[in-house]
Amino acid sequence: ALILMHLNADVAASAADSSPLEAGEQAPNPTVQTIDGKNVSLKTSLADQQTILVFYRGGWCPYCNRHLSALQEVRSEIKAFGWKMVAVSPDRPEELKKTLQGQELSYTLLSDSAMQAAKAFGVAFQVDAPTLQKLDSYGIDLEAASGKSHHLLPVPSVFLINADGKIVYAYTNPDYKERLSADVLLEKLKDASAER
Repeated sequence: ALILMHLNADVAASAADSSPLEAGEQAPNPTVQTIDGKNVSLKTSLADQQTILVFYRGGWCPYCNRHLSALQEVRSEIKAFGWKMVAVSPDRPEELKKTLQGQELSYTLLSDSAMQAAKAFGVAFQVDAPTLQKLDSYGIDLEAASGKSHHLLPVPSVFLINADGKIVYAYTNPDYKERLSADVLLEKLKDASAER
């Protein structure tokens, strides 16, 4: 018999049911972990700087890895606009190290294995049994990746957060194959920089 985990209010039943935070809202301050396994508040990681906060599913996801690479390619433009980038996934710190080694990324990766950040931003959802079986058939073990048995993933998302901690732009798409392109991101940074 399939045992359904109790869904708490901050976890959507599916990616399509998530209710992400929107532009104009204050960014929450959940606890995440650094690549060294240290607990740190998200606010500390953002350090009162304009930050592009990217939620991705994990280093096991080819779509996520392509997206992280595409964003890495425009890092000098991102920096020129005065922004930094932080990417968060349910991967435990050991898995983040593998992603960094495989990708040569120059931005910060944070572990949200407890899914506090994804829940706080309204992008956490429960992975259903058929999807878990499908991932398993690809050799993807969510529990091994996160070190937890919650079977939660974030809807891939990008939040632009200004130095005051306010969200100025939010992009989420329940279809994990659809990502915010680097070009559109740069347009949004240009807009946000003009509004300051």
